[in-house]
Amino acid sequence: MNDLLEDLRRHFADRLSLLEPFGQHVAHLLYAADIVDVVSLLKARGFSLLLDVTAVDRLGREPRFDVVYHLYHLELKDWLRLKLQVGGDPPEVPSVTSLFKAANWAEREVYDMFGIVFRGHPDLRRILMPDDWQYHPLRKDYPITGVGPLPPLARE
Repeated sequence: MNDLLEDLRRHFADRLSLLEPFGQHVAHLLYAADIVDVVSLLKARGFSLLLDVTAVDRLGREPRFDVVYHLYHLELKDWLRLKLQVGGDPPEVPSVTSLFKAANWAEREVYDMFGIVFRGHPDLRRILMPDDWQYHPLRKDYPITGVGPLPPLARE
């Protein structure tokens, strides 16, 4: 694993930094523009399973969002976490669906819940909320009480 991480640092020396360890694992912070290249290199080096793509809203910080990728190496039985800090209106990051088909639904969920656009995604549309919904429920500025009166319950 250390050889792999050294290879990653060598290829992306000025565009990759280590974050604090979480147990025995370390998160790597990188620029959004590099995500496809970094994930491509990691996949070629054995990280053949994309476990998850998710996000965190850091309201009050700019860039506001962290997009987080978890990759797994089947032989080493080890995982790696990558983080991107993303801002803008709307926030955008390149899609990794060309590398992992599993990214399709995960990126759609992040888009739906946080409003982060994945450039190059083959079918970026809502997956959990109605198509005409204007809000993103996991953003920290989403109203706790909801966005309006609830519809009446359907009764027979």
